[in-house]
This record gives sequence, structure tokens and C-alpha cells, in this order.
Amino acid sequence: MQEADRREGGHQGQGEHGHGDGGGMGHMAHDMHGMDVAGLPMAERADDRDGLRLDRLHVPLGPGLADWPAGLVLHLTLQGDVVQHAVVGRPVAGSAGLPFWSEPWLRAARGHAVARGDAARRRCAAHLDSVGRLLAVVGWDDAAARCRRLRDGALSGAPSARFGEELRATTRRVARSRTLRWAMAGLGRLSAERARATGVSGPALEADGDAYDRVRVWLGTIERCSDELDDARPLEGGAALVGPRGVLDGDRPPSQALLDVLPELLTGAEFAGARIILASLDPDLDELVLARTPDAAHG
Repeated sequence: MQEADRREGGHQGQGEHGHGDGGGMGHMAHDMHGMDVAGLPMAERADDRDGLRLDRLHVPLGPGLADWPAGLVLHLTLQGDVVQHAVVGRPVAGSAGLPFWSEPWLRAARGHAVARGDAARRRCAAHLDSVGRLLAVVGWDDAAARCRRLRDGALSGAPSARFGEELRATTRRVARSRTLRWAMAGLGRLSAERARATGVSGPALEADGDAYDRVRVWLGTIERCSDELDDARPLEGGAALVGPRGVLDGDRPPSQALLDVLPELLTGAEFAGARIILASLDPDLDELVLARTPDAAHG
């Protein structure tokens, strides 16, 4: 089994430290901090966590990156390779209708007939999509492609007997990967207590830990859902509205809560880990439409 050795963090834009050579060059370098050169902002100086004077760069990420939530922009302030501050730009929801990944539960709440198996398939596919995106970010491309193929199989309605064995083999292979665990250990730690206090629900609350713990929750849910894909019994509309990312009829859409807690998870992390942290939350911007239509959950 080949496992990823690479950690993807995008292109690291770091300021250049001016080395004084006497005369006016040192003063010139100092005066250029904070100014625009050829239309590009120069780095500023500030103390880092070790008391050193390092360049401070303001770096936007998104929205056109591969394996990145469509419509999302992050504004990061970096000192060296450490995120000192993070701001989520105003997200743009990509759909005006019901969010695709949460649709079965929202339709059932409106009184439509929805089979439990259809809801299980959507949850299973949503988590396979999230796992595939995260594996692509860390560089495990063959496992990412396999997750996406299984996602498509779940959505197509293929009998679970046809791909259930491969589904379980894939989730277990990813869960056993020591390389993946090493690459993600300690990134974006979110305790269950902090998750509750910030309104986070779903897998991020259940994980009670770091990015790797959140992936483990996805994988466990995928495996459990694999036994329910052909369940024709009706999904109870009065049951708790819990979609792949959390509670759908709360004060905020679950993905909004994930976006709200994201800056504190990024602060203090190395730049190379920022995309991994985001991918381990995988907010669905289409869910933000629920905030604009309060009756979306109940019809």
C-alpha cells in the first residue's frame, strides 16, 4: 500500500528579510514595509510568538483553489509560516434551492416521502466526498479517487452488495494509515465542549478532537451507512433533522457554525496545515441558504 508522504499547503508566500549592508539600503528596506510595489503589498513587521521580528504577510486563499469550498475566501495574516490571524470572507452560497447534501432530511420535514436508504446514501456519499477532498489535499490521490468513485456509486443507487465490500475496505485502509495520522495529528483541535459553546454539531462535535479525529468520525459513519443503503422504510419527518454536517433546524446552519469556529482553529497553525484544517471541517456553503429562508427546514 502506498501512502501519501506529501502535505499540501499551497504556495507559501513569505516576506524577504532585508539584510542590512550599511548606507541607505537598510533604511530603504525598512521604509518599503507596508507599501505597494508593482501593485503588490509588501510585508509588514511584527513580533512573532517567540519575540522575533518577522515579516507579516496578508494572504488570501480561495475561491479558485482545487479541492476548496466553492465561493469561500480566507484572509490569513502570516508571520513566517504561522497563521497569526484568520478572517472568513463573506461566503457566497452556490445554490438557491435546498442544499444537495442535506436535501433528504429537509424534504422529509416538509412531508415528502423519503426512504431511509436514500438518506443513508446521501450521508454516505457526503462523507465520501469530504474524505476524498481531504485526501486530495494531503496528496493521497489514489485513495481520493477511490472515495469519489464510491461516492458516485452510492448516489447512483447501485445495490450495496455491488460496492459495499470495496467501501468497507477503503474506509478501513484510510483509517489504518499511520502516514495520514501523522500528517494531521494535532491540527485544528476542537473539543466537544468548545464545539457546543460555538454551536457546532454533527461530526465535528462527535469527534471531540483534531482533524484526524474528524476524519475517523466520517469513516465510521460511512461504514455504518453501508448497511442501510437499501432500506426502503420511510424516513420519519418528525425525527431530528441532522444532516451530514449537523443539526439543520438550529439557530444557524451547521456549516455556518463551522465557518464561525474556523478562524480560531487556524490561528497558531502552520500555513501548510491550514488547508487540512479547513478540509477536515468541509463546510457546505449551499447550506447557508437555510439562514436566509427560516422555513427551509420545516416548509
